Amino acid sequence: MFDLEERTALLGENVINLCKVLKQNTINRPIINQLIRSSTSIGANYMEANGASSRADFVNKIFLCKKEAQETKHWFRMLSVSNPEVKRELQKLWKECQELTLIFQKIVSSTRKKKFS
Repeated sequence: MFDLEERTALLGENVINLCKVLKQNTINRPIINQLIRSSTSIGANYMEANGASSRADFVNKIFLCKKEAQETKHWFRMLSVSNPEVKRELQKLWKECQELTLIFQKIVSSTRKKKFS
């Protein structure tokens, strides 16, 4: 599936659904908060990129998508330490996030190489 709008939305939805079933304790609470923020921000920034006012604005928003995806991978790792019972699910989400990171990097690189028209 290459529909980035759908992929980024599904990633955020899958993270929210996973976090709903996790224990709310002093360790999980801040990690869950950060994970939901960063994972849902990927899609929000992608939507903003689609409505960008210029090529530079577009590149900036896509770069933000990449940064949020990288941060999300970090929170997946932290959550897998505190919740080893969901490690397999987190690995699937991490893989999707890694693929999105690479896609966003390619978009940034390709767009920056094109001459402004």
